[in-house]
Amino acid sequence: MPARADRVTPRLLRRWGQPQPGASKYDRGVVLVVGGARRSPGAVALAGVASLRVGAGRLTLGTAASVADGLAIAVPECGVVPLAETESGSVRGDAAAALAHDLEGSDAVLFGPGLDDVDAAADLLDGVVDGVGDDTIVVLDAFALVAVHDDPGRVDDLGGHLILTPNPSELAMLADEDELESSDTRAVLRAARAVASRLRAVVATQNLVVDPSGSAWVVAAGNPGLGTSGSGDVLAGAIAGMAARGVGATRAAVWGTYVHAAAGDRLAETAPVGYLARELSDHFPSILAALR
Repeated sequence: MPARADRVTPRLLRRWGQPQPGASKYDRGVVLVVGGARRSPGAVALAGVASLRVGAGRLTLGTAASVADGLAIAVPECGVVPLAETESGSVRGDAAAALAHDLEGSDAVLFGPGLDDVDAAADLLDGVVDGVGDDTIVVLDAFALVAVHDDPGRVDDLGGHLILTPNPSELAMLADEDELESSDTRAVLRAARAVASRLRAVVATQNLVVDPSGSAWVVAAGNPGLGTSGSGDVLAGAIAGMAARGVGATRAAVWGTYVHAAAGDRLAETAPVGYLARELSDHFPSILAALR
């Protein structure tokens, strides 16, 4: 196992190559994003649009019933599955049955953005895991990571098809450490490797990607302006979109991390802070085009 992470460069990404566009939207991959409580519907919209902007062909959002119509209007490119919710607007833990068709037919499923009830999210995750196809790549974010920490066995069947997107605090939780400073790169790398190995998952945390073998890649792009509301949802969506396109879990995480950071650098040229998460994905197509 190398002691350090490999640097992600445009040259490396060009060598890896990108998938061909294909003849139809289904050739470019089907993405399902599950999340979005009544008080946080924007998270699934940000993630879903990001998945399309990296080239995924078809998008469905599974979200709380009370906000489903609004999301269908806000993101007219998507299909919407309304999910049963509690009186307070949280998606219920027994709502996975409504997603059965989309779970089976999706190339990548992103679960977690915008969910706001930890216990319900855990129950819902169990139903999602039971319903995904054998080759579907599953990306877990936000409260989904809490559910995995509380019961790692719930993702045993996803080994080789699982990507986790923790921030430093969530990575510390998954690694059973009190805290991790993002500036302590050695500690972050060590924790990410431990989590990736134990859960047989690719771990994408900020600018670092680690696979279950311990191999690691670091993206040098990015800037403090990326620390803004919704930025993590865009990152998770970019990773899910690349996974749907068929590049594999590890490379999807690297590609998504890179385009997210590179978009932030473009926006920072005119505004070091204050740019919005929803502006990031507008730059994804041209960034990808420049890497062909």
